[in-house]
Amino acid sequence: MAKTVRSLVVLGDSTTVGVGDPVPGGWRGVGPLLAAALPHARYLNASVTGARVASVRYGQLPRVLPERPDAAVLLVGMNDALRSDFDPRRLHVDLDAVVGALVAAGSTVVTVRFHDHSRVFRLPGALGRALRARIAELSGVVDAVVRRHGVECVDLDLVEGAYSAGTWAVDRLHPSEAGHRLLAAAFAERLARAGCEVPGEVSPVCTGGIRVTPLHHVAWLVVKGIPWLWRRGGDLLPHAAAIVYRSWTGRPEPARHTTDPGLDRAGTGVVAASTTAPAGWRQRRS
Repeated sequence: MAKTVRSLVVLGDSTTVGVGDPVPGGWRGVGPLLAAALPHARYLNASVTGARVASVRYGQLPRVLPERPDAAVLLVGMNDALRSDFDPRRLHVDLDAVVGALVAAGSTVVTVRFHDHSRVFRLPGALGRALRARIAELSGVVDAVVRRHGVECVDLDLVEGAYSAGTWAVDRLHPSEAGHRLLAAAFAERLARAGCEVPGEVSPVCTGGIRVTPLHHVAWLVVKGIPWLWRRGGDLLPHAAAIVYRSWTGRPEPARHTTDPGLDRAGTGVVAASTTAPAGWRQRRS
């Protein structure tokens, strides 16, 4: 018998906030579109623009756990991959804690592994290779956590239309309305596959929202696009330089190991998923 979803929570960054799908008064996006397919479920979206995995663990997770959600959607990690302090070990610990806590609360969890965003937001050669390498490390972390907890995962690289121009908003960083609908449909399919009852459907037909004009493209490029590229290019530049250096010298990529955060020092016990932020922790905006 299918599991009735009476509460749905969404955690993550600006994509799950709904950025890229503008409607009068704000953003819509993947969360409301998915919630509409689960008409009997209470809906809570705890997402925050600029969120990283640590901010989901310490900022968003404590908000949703008291709900004991039947279903939880988690989309986060790209902001970590774009930072100079990217640390796959720390990322693994935090993501494992988030997913483990949700599973322990009785949630059916669906998360994502990311696509090659350098095919969407075109970057110069070395920066593009640096981003692909980061995303590959991020995907390795996601894969390990998904295997450990047996949760569902949407592979964005395999979603039909993932690299189509119409799937992306004017900024080429967030999904358009069509892209948000693709995401919501993929999440709904995974929830159903995991045994949840999904009474409704996510229509692929766009209903409008706010029309994006060429002027929006120009305004975004000047006000947001160039400053964003400057900030994130600075974060990725040292990694890109290292890639170029290794290509010139023929030196191999240094080994990066992801430890299993579920084992204690003796390799026998499960580490508790604390939601108390360490001293000095704070969220940085993207």
